[in-house]
Amino acid sequence: MTEIGRATGDIAELSTRMRMFIDEEVIPAERALAAEDAAATAALNELRGRAKELGLWALGHPAEVGGGGVPFLDFVYLNEIIGRSEFGQLAVGSVSMQDTLMLYQHGTEEQRARWIPPIVSGETLPSVGMTEPEVAGSDPTLIATRAELVDDTWVINGHKWFTTGVAQAGYCTVFARTEPDSAPRHSAISAIIVPTDTPGFDIVRSIPTMGHDPSDHYEVRLTDVRVPAANLLGERGRGFAVAQDRLGAGRIFHCMRWLGQAQRAYELMCERANTRFAHGSLLAEKGEIQRYIAESAAEIHAHRLMTLDAARAMDAGEDYRVRVGLIKFWGARMLHNVIDRAIQVHGALGLTADTPLERMYRQARYARVYDGPDEVHRMSTARRLLRDPGAAPWR
Repeated sequence: MTEIGRATGDIAELSTRMRMFIDEEVIPAERALAAEDAAATAALNELRGRAKELGLWALGHPAEVGGGGVPFLDFVYLNEIIGRSEFGQLAVGSVSMQDTLMLYQHGTEEQRARWIPPIVSGETLPSVGMTEPEVAGSDPTLIATRAELVDDTWVINGHKWFTTGVAQAGYCTVFARTEPDSAPRHSAISAIIVPTDTPGFDIVRSIPTMGHDPSDHYEVRLTDVRVPAANLLGERGRGFAVAQDRLGAGRIFHCMRWLGQAQRAYELMCERANTRFAHGSLLAEKGEIQRYIAESAAEIHAHRLMTLDAARAMDAGEDYRVRVGLIKFWGARMLHNVIDRAIQVHGALGLTADTPLERMYRQARYARVYDGPDEVHRMSTARRLLRDPGAAPWR
């Protein structure tokens, strides 16, 4: 059982064990994991084995499909701890949770039976193909990839990029236009499961991004890709509903993981301020540094309470859209601000790979773009509030 602001009962004990695993085993392995070579793969597999031994593997996946069955709101608290390391969700099997829940909610019995067990066990990973280079990713109604139903087969042609993790994935959920151009724009797209070994599904490259080369984001071309009609995920033309169900909870999970990253940067900043001597005193004794600490603590705490409130609303079946929109752009800014201050307090050291801050800073910049850019979340949230000022979270 949980209450806003702190975990209680069984989840508190589980949180303690998760914190020990992330801090004592995952974080010390980060340098090896970041190398992205055979040794990194071996290190990650060892951590996954340890997570399973410790009863920390796949906790948020439904118990009915072999997961830990930890309730949504409880898992939100765990995600805060998992987020302390960018490799945390890979180490404990939560990286695939959104896709497991998407399949569990929208998949047929056959789709669930084929794909969920290997995802939960960690044998395979899922991926999602939505963003395209030729059209604005912030407006998914513009998706140009097309899927035509020929007899009992979907024939898919299109171009995707930033298809995260697809090189290691067993399948990709491809969002494609299946309806006539005259169809309502939110009822024209469908989600289709495409195994990554399907002929015509070609991974073009790993896209270099902000110092990550290779990165985990890929460009994919689909040329006359053929999959059975039964690979449709959810209802035809209802791809947006499938995507939103996946993204809603996913954004809350992102925001809680950002808290883990921000809290770690805050801890590093305090440690540096309390030990670094310059210009006659410790950095901790200087007013500007004290401002950094206080503002970072305030922003982290505000974002945490906002995110937990959004999670509570979703768990209670309330309309959570305004809350999630607010935490998405607020959290991305909070994350950037805290890490930026921590780098500043570290000075030249903060720009090096001798601390995790420079890598965290790059990851923080992604946060303002993926799962919808800040500008779109601000715009859509403002429109909802203008239509109904009573939709504000405090009303």
